[in-house]
Amino acid sequence: MTPMRDTIFVNARLIDPAAGLDAPGSLLVSRGLIVDHGGALGIPEGAEVVECGGAVLAPGLIDLRAALGEPGAEYRETIESAAEAAAAGGITTLCALPDTQPALDDAALLQFMLRRGEATGSLSILPYGAATKGCAGKEISEFGLLREAGAIAFSDGSKAIAEARTMRLALSYARAFGTFVVQHPEEPSLARGGVATEGELATRLGLPGIPPAAEAMMVARDVALARLTRGHVHFAHVSTAAALDLIRAAKAEGLAVTCDTAPPYFDLNETAIGDFRTYAKLSPPLRREADRLAVVAALADGTIDAIASDHQPADPDDKRLPFAQASAGGTGLATLLGITLARVHGEDLRLADALALLTCRPAKLLGLESGRLARGAPADLVLFDAERAWKVEAGKLPGKAQNSPFDGRALEGRVLGTWKAGRRVFG
Repeated sequence: MTPMRDTIFVNARLIDPAAGLDAPGSLLVSRGLIVDHGGALGIPEGAEVVECGGAVLAPGLIDLRAALGEPGAEYRETIESAAEAAAAGGITTLCALPDTQPALDDAALLQFMLRRGEATGSLSILPYGAATKGCAGKEISEFGLLREAGAIAFSDGSKAIAEARTMRLALSYARAFGTFVVQHPEEPSLARGGVATEGELATRLGLPGIPPAAEAMMVARDVALARLTRGHVHFAHVSTAAALDLIRAAKAEGLAVTCDTAPPYFDLNETAIGDFRTYAKLSPPLRREADRLAVVAALADGTIDAIASDHQPADPDDKRLPFAQASAGGTGLATLLGITLARVHGEDLRLADALALLTCRPAKLLGLESGRLARGAPADLVLFDAERAWKVEAGKLPGKAQNSPFDGRALEGRVLGTWKAGRRVFG
């Protein structure tokens, strides 16, 4: 195999939120690692020169939460197609949900996911282990074996761990193995049968509603369990002001409570389902404008620890159904950065703070070395033009899944290139 050439990025705007770096300069990569960066680096003999033209060079994005079709639903998406979409979105590390078919409740399946990620050459896949066998919410999985096999943390994916005793055990076991439990915060008996946020719009459209309190009730219960067990609970795709208030209070108390949200919950509100638009049918459902604004405020004040794509691929036939019968979920890999930058252009977030939510903050949560531009760190990088305009068009997105809730959305902020361990994988 031909040895990798050194690569030097010149005329870049280097942003590393972990180090508070935001300055023009160059960055040198050798053998897959960041060697040096600064304002006056010489160009090594034989190095590949990447002219950045003033574009932002930042750590590759770390996606804390994404569902993949493989294994079991390759007709929706394969790992290969997901890796293509991730590279186009600047994502170099992705945490894969375990509620696949079969569920990731077996050490061999976790190792399969890790190997499949390595085989792409462009994406590290960090699988969650199933918190319960089959993600059925009943019997606790073998946390020790799954952790040893590479489980980054534990979750039942898009299903809430509904029984309090089961969640208590999961938090206790996760603490013993130095990790955490990711919860889908929705009280299932309240949410059962619902497809939209309960309220005037759902009533007018004749759609069964899910009360926003279903989210806050599950958060309140699991905060109490975190206090009881001293375990770490992480709430996924938080979407309501009431839940965020509870999480903010739990953090102030010093409990091991963290959370993420996803772009739909700070960029869209329930009106996006308008005319029974199934691409905007998500789980949790889109909320009222007051909740969207509360999510934006929680991003700005640090209550929310990360922004995840919440990628949920769907086959077109799963979406071309009456709203109540259509599958919930939206694709989000290629649009993760662009939608996040919309909050920068809207002056809700500073650019460095927005990037922190996509890089060093999820890296810290997961205990990863990536997510920063430090010397000796992996050369997982994204180069993007924060001002370049483009339009989201379902059917023209990279990868197999096209069910974007942002279809038709005009954005500013385009990925120009992505590098994994120093190798260019997009652009």
